Amino acid sequence: MKKQMTLNELFQHMWVDYCHLNPQADAVYKNLTKIGEDVVNDHIAFRTFSHPKISIDKLAHHFTQRGYHVAGEYKFKEKKLNAQHFEHTDSTQPKVFISELDLNQMSPWSQKVLEGVTHQFEASRVDQETFLFGGRPWQADYTTYMKLAEESEYAAWVYAHGFRPNHFTVYINYLKKLNTIQALNHFLTEHGFKLNTAGGEIKGSPEEYLEQSSTMANDILVHFTDGAHRIPACYYEFAKRYTLPDGKLFQGFIGKSADKIFESTHKI
Repeated sequence: MKKQMTLNELFQHMWVDYCHLNPQADAVYKNLTKIGEDVVNDHIAFRTFSHPKISIDKLAHHFTQRGYHVAGEYKFKEKKLNAQHFEHTDSTQPKVFISELDLNQMSPWSQKVLEGVTHQFEASRVDQETFLFGGRPWQADYTTYMKLAEESEYAAWVYAHGFRPNHFTVYINYLKKLNTIQALNHFLTEHGFKLNTAGGEIKGSPEEYLEQSSTMANDILVHFTDGAHRIPACYYEFAKRYTLPDGKLFQGFIGKSADKIFESTHKI
């Protein structure tokens, strides 16, 4: 019987796949380590649909069986999304954020398309350790991608890229030199990285116990059944956490900030 991957091995495979889709993340990481920063990951995020075959619960199983538990729930009404974040019993492990598109709120055409792609792979495939960095388990065409994007950029992203982290997150609290979000953002723009400005360059505030920013997703060449096209892939996020009145560091997420972070994969 094949030995189960350790959590660190799983994350390493995800990081390699993520950097393949998001070379700017590797560039950011190298720029930070070059000046002596210790880059720690705050959280990893995944996207899916509210289909029983690939629901949040199905994806989360890869983490809950490795010591994670649900620590927060969120709703994004405008984007038709539900989400949960998970924390590990070992607080040094990154948090996991999984969101899903509510198919019941989509148009009949989109429901048919997204329901249809789930028939192209066996349910058992979701249980495989490689599923969360395995990419798209179905055929996709660019014409459908573009039409989905008109209704939901999120739906189009999952349709095109499948299952893999859409972002990792630099935990600013562990940076020594660039330990404010303003300093880090300045460093990033000076090095040519385009930041997400939806709702402002900085989402959140110290008063809300969390500040976040992110790069805009880079475009990569994706092969569809009707040709290859450049579309937005993944982005890199940055998070600064603050201490709650009880003395503990805030570990959750702010709905209105996350809502704008989702727009990091919008086409520029």
